[in-house]
Amino acid sequence: MTIDASLDKRLKKVVRTHNKMRRNGVVHRVGRDGLIRSRPRLIRPRFPLKGALIMVGLLIAFKSLMFAQIGSGNYALKVDDLRQGTMVEQAGAVLMQEEPITVATGGFLRQFFFSAN
Repeated sequence: MTIDASLDKRLKKVVRTHNKMRRNGVVHRVGRDGLIRSRPRLIRPRFPLKGALIMVGLLIAFKSLMFAQIGSGNYALKVDDLRQGTMVEQAGAVLMQEEPITVATGGFLRQFFFSAN
């Protein structure tokens, strides 16, 4: 029985490795002894850095436009109102709080888009 159990264990490992190779691709390496060994390519989950940067940029642009449109005093009042609300509104208040980049960009945008007539 130990021979069959050992064989089953090795067969399961070979089948699992073969399935990984089929799914992820194969990497061939030449060992010190000159043999070419095939292994499944490792697939690591990668963080979508480009998408995260785009989202941060859009958030800053949105905050800057809001800041430029309603002004600094009203913007601070709106954020304070959010802080008094539910848990989701409090999370929004943390995201929408004034930061130096928002104030600078909002002031720059105010000159061009929201100037007093």
